[in-house]
Amino acid sequence: MAAEEGFEGRCACGEIRYRMTSAPLFVHACHCTECQRLSGSAFALNALIETDRLELLTGDTEADPVAGTSGKPQTIHRCPHCRVALWSHYPGAGQAAAFVRVGTLDEPARLPPDIAIFTSSRLPWLPLPEGIPAVEHYYDRRDHWPAESLARLDAARGRPTPTA
Repeated sequence: MAAEEGFEGRCACGEIRYRMTSAPLFVHACHCTECQRLSGSAFALNALIETDRLELLTGDTEADPVAGTSGKPQTIHRCPHCRVALWSHYPGAGQAAAFVRVGTLDEPARLPPDIAIFTSSRLPWLPLPEGIPAVEHYYDRRDHWPAESLARLDAARGRPTPTA
């Protein structure tokens, strides 16, 4: 996880600019077939961050509900002009956390993945980076996230942080 604070990004046309005001909670490289389809690529790279740490600097996003493979809707926030997906809200985290598309950041190289998920549907010609955990499906956050990130997510959801 990046130690430096603050990350800015934008859509393709520049109508939307945004800032993540802190380091993300965790970064997923998601290889599920839905992320492949929605990104038009081999995987999606998402930085999870509390929604209140995501600021719009210019423009307004358009919320686009899309049914995921689970049948539950995710809400993709897009630029209303160029239609680039900037971040999503998934049912599990709700509105408390946003999944920011790392490729829309001004400096995406600052946020490498912390974990590769849904590798069971990874395209077979795509190698996984060494040194990061890789799981066939999803995972239990308590097994991979730093304690600080777990506490931040609990706070964003209005839940007390479990002890030990």
